[in-house]
Amino acid sequence: MPRMLDVSDEVRSEIGDDEADRLLGGAHAPDSYECTSCRTPGDALLEPTSTVLFVGDETAVLAFAHARCIPSQVVPVAEEQLAGAVRSISQAQSDVSADAARLQPSLPAQALPTPAAPAPASDPAGRTGAPGQAAILGITCGLVLHGDTGHASLVVEPTGPVGRPGNTTGEDEFLDLLQDAGFQPVTDLDKTPDQLPGWSVLVAMGKLHAILQPAAAGGSTGWWQAHQPLQVTDAWRFAANQLGEVTMYAVPAGTVGRQPREDLLRQALERAVALGQVVSASLPLAGT
Repeated sequence: MPRMLDVSDEVRSEIGDDEADRLLGGAHAPDSYECTSCRTPGDALLEPTSTVLFVGDETAVLAFAHARCIPSQVVPVAEEQLAGAVRSISQAQSDVSADAARLQPSLPAQALPTPAAPAPASDPAGRTGAPGQAAILGITCGLVLHGDTGHASLVVEPTGPVGRPGNTTGEDEFLDLLQDAGFQPVTDLDKTPDQLPGWSVLVAMGKLHAILQPAAAGGSTGWWQAHQPLQVTDAWRFAANQLGEVTMYAVPAGTVGRQPREDLLRQALERAVALGQVVSASLPLAGT
């Protein structure tokens, strides 16, 4: 029986017309699924459903989501993350319905991706760390009020200075680099920053996967990619899905720290804003 599936042109170009037609005809698509965005049940026979293709170097993962949550699209991700997702789904298949379609051999693995936790990041046009020492980008998730509305937010803080290529002084240029990429200084935490074109946040299976930036050859590439799952709260995920975006704040090393509560996180951000040490942007959700 035909499913109410949306297969975007970019997904179709990746999987081929024949496979796309088989999906639309119901041959390789599930009747029911768990939405890769909101993690609630979906029914492809009764409600509009998006196909989301996660693509690594050798592995492709086709996931399904409510069309109201996200559009059909292709999301590039690291191959090792997809391999971890396949293992995770294999372990969980006895407890959840399959969220991926069986594809043709040209797409060798099928599973819903499981994202991962904080890792070194590729800074826009920059190098991480002081001379001879790499900096790690720490990520803190929390809700930050913009007026009366709670916004799903990420606070990115490196463990040390981040410099431009060729910088051997150890001078921290983290915020300068992000401003070069389009992030704007924050003067008021209650104000929602503008969206940054080409950047996005990837959340899947209720976990933070990556922060994506525009790729030189087109599409997206990982700016920060997690290497172990970073669980987000239901409230955080609900706010992100409701607004369709996440607010990213970035601060220099040693500015905010790891705050155990959201009220303390906001207080630390307010202190950093008063010092002119915060840049931000609104990043749309990608893939979920």
